[in-house]
Amino acid sequence: MSVPTDWIEIRRDDRELVGWVVLDGEDFVTIDLLGRKGLLTDWFHAEEYLNTLGIGYLADPYAFQRDDGTWVRVRLLEVSTDGITMKRDDFGDLSADLATYSIHFPPGPRLVPLTDFTQDPELIEGLQPFAQS
Repeated sequence: MSVPTDWIEIRRDDRELVGWVVLDGEDFVTIDLLGRKGLLTDWFHAEEYLNTLGIGYLADPYAFQRDDGTWVRVRLLEVSTDGITMKRDDFGDLSADLATYSIHFPPGPRLVPLTDFTQDPELIEGLQPFAQS
């Protein structure tokens, strides 16, 4: 998806994109790199919020709902407005050959931070490290 023309890029001092702001009446809505709406505030605080949020949250574990409705613990590999690619969490084992998934941007409710998963955690496949063979 190309971003709507009314989305205004916010970049850090090093030019790294941290999100967008969109005019909403006399205020601005923040949008993070996963396309999630955040604060409704003035320009200064919107820019400050996105710079403070940064990009670190992209390294956090997420729960992803696959096409069959089941959930799996994943780590994000690539995030852009062209799409989001993720991999089943390998818990740091670089030799693990695990499934990857790709979805459109923005992902909507199919991708949630693991800490925000409100259903029974037992529904998430791969919540614990996988058995070594």
